[in-house]
Amino acid sequence: MRDSSRLTRRAALGLTAAALPLSAAAPASAATASAAAVIGGERLARGGIQVRGATGLPKKITARAWLLADCDSGEVLASYHAHRRLAPASTLKMLFADTVLKKFERTGRYKVKDSDISDVPAGSSLVGIKPGLTYTVEQLWQGVFLRSGNDAVHVLSHMNGGIAKTVAEMQAKAADLQALDTHVVSPDGFDHPGQLSSAYDLTLFARHGLKDDDFRGYCGTRTANFPAGGKKTFQIQNTDRLLTGAWGLDVYKGLFGVKNGYTSHAGNTFTGGATRGGRTLLVTVMHPDPGTNAVYEQTAALLDWGFGKGGSAQSVGTLVDPLSEGGASASASPSKGKGAAGAAGTGAAAGSGSSGPSPWRIAEGGATTLALLGAGAGAWALRRRRRAAGAAAAPDSGDTPAG
Repeated sequence: MRDSSRLTRRAALGLTAAALPLSAAAPASAATASAAAVIGGERLARGGIQVRGATGLPKKITARAWLLADCDSGEVLASYHAHRRLAPASTLKMLFADTVLKKFERTGRYKVKDSDISDVPAGSSLVGIKPGLTYTVEQLWQGVFLRSGNDAVHVLSHMNGGIAKTVAEMQAKAADLQALDTHVVSPDGFDHPGQLSSAYDLTLFARHGLKDDDFRGYCGTRTANFPAGGKKTFQIQNTDRLLTGAWGLDVYKGLFGVKNGYTSHAGNTFTGGATRGGRTLLVTVMHPDPGTNAVYEQTAALLDWGFGKGGSAQSVGTLVDPLSEGGASASASPSKGKGAAGAAGTGAAAGSGSSGPSPWRIAEGGATTLALLGAGAGAWALRRRRRAAGAAAAPDSGDTPAG
């Protein structure tokens, strides 16, 4: 096991935010919000399509939010409600990988206990982990990336010290990445009230993860053999249809991942990356109108535009760098008149969106970080009780082969 890097003060403060129930995260005052800079640039907080210097965007894009960016430069080439807060489904697993992936050597081995998967939500997508079997860390991550297995996420989370600790670390990682639209409730992306992200934040998670060779390797793997007990194995296939060409789609030329997601509450979400002619583009599409392949078709259409007519597009914003890597600090601010619609602290359910970025802030000052962190276990227990009470009514999957 490798030690995780030391948290910056800002990231540590983000950890305290994760330790609080959602209702405790207070929105900023209007004065603070109006003075704060929008993460990635002011245009990304506007409603409607944002594009400059290029024409011919695909007309049949029904997603509630989307973003297209150059992976290398970080320039946002076009977007639609980039900071709208929506339920992320299993695309949140990118943040999970950003947080936990480097903590364990891929050749390490772990024998799974019953308690490691006893808290996997009913209705979750599963890779098929069995208690009593020993898995390599590499196999567990293949379960996460290829099959979006919530059972694999929970095993790795327990290896990391538990669900509550992992959720808190993910929230701290989001703060360091300046993904301030994101509120983490569970590490697997399963539907929970208040679990939210945005097209902008999901693209940040992908861009950061792709800097790591293991992350890039896992998200681009099409098939793998998974332990079934003894010397037996079974094959698992990546659920990313643009990568594998499943469900009647062609393999998208140059695509290398990164993560898809589906729940009955969130609908479909997808962040995809592709390289052509020496240029690498990232696209995130969230919540398109229902359709068997809609999220993939709209991703492919935006990528086609980016590699074609979008070549002349001028930046409408930027994917910011992490604070721990020298990124300039900024705070998200809501768009005028609508910013609090999906704000933490309003009790908005997962999937309720606002056209602007999150108005909640990480409070600097007041009670000490350690004192707030002490509430983390209690906050998670409260969420668990709420989840159990609503489980019968909402047995949603963290990701399914249909998504």
